[in-house]
Amino acid sequence: MQRPLIAGNWKMYKTATEARSFLQDFLQLYHEEYAVDVVMAPPFTALHALHNGLHTTSIALAAQNASSENEGALTGEISPLMIKDLGCTYVILGHSERRQHFGEGNALINKKVHLALSHQLRPILCVGELLTERETGQTNSVIEHQLLEGLHEMTAEQMKSVTIAYEPVWAIGTGKAATVDQATEVHAYIGTMIEKTWGVTRESIRILYGGSVNPENADSLFTSPQINGALVGKACLNPDSFAKIIASAHHSSV
Repeated sequence: MQRPLIAGNWKMYKTATEARSFLQDFLQLYHEEYAVDVVMAPPFTALHALHNGLHTTSIALAAQNASSENEGALTGEISPLMIKDLGCTYVILGHSERRQHFGEGNALINKKVHLALSHQLRPILCVGELLTERETGQTNSVIEHQLLEGLHEMTAEQMKSVTIAYEPVWAIGTGKAATVDQATEVHAYIGTMIEKTWGVTRESIRILYGGSVNPENADSLFTSPQINGALVGKACLNPDSFAKIIASAHHSSV
């Protein structure tokens, strides 16, 4: 099994100046020797600031989104080439907020995943169900649909560069995380589906949990062998809480 991965999604928080201050505080708490891969995904405007501050560490940089095109008359869009030039090695795609607030569908997300991979960027593909879908027993079918369409025409070799983040929409930013049993069940389903569909072994792909992850529930979440890390939202904005989540992942893996 691969090392756990902890990715911090800052969403639309922190200016470049605030990002520098955050990083200064966080690096005093961060243990480079931990057996954890760490990724930070600040707003586009703070990518350059973080890249300059992270180049002496093993912490990777991610963009929160990317265009489905390399270039063009697309005002406001940012291409994979641009984020790669800023030092990104990961990109978050298909986040529930992009799906919900910006109308991104599986076909568009699939195009973004393929383009990101063509530029050696590692996609973190987000999937997850709404509360009504969980309550009506549709969780697995919703996730299967998102994966089959979002990863359409993906090869087994490409799949090894993709990280899946299970983020139940009803748990994002609500403070109501899925239970360990709930998350484990869905992660196991995703892993089995990937093995059957793309012929990729469960050990070669990481499936993260995202949805109100915090220092209080991280230890219990990481006890599950099906959970290979976390996509952290609100808790990653505080250096101390983000460092504690990383420590929990390390202790669960040694």
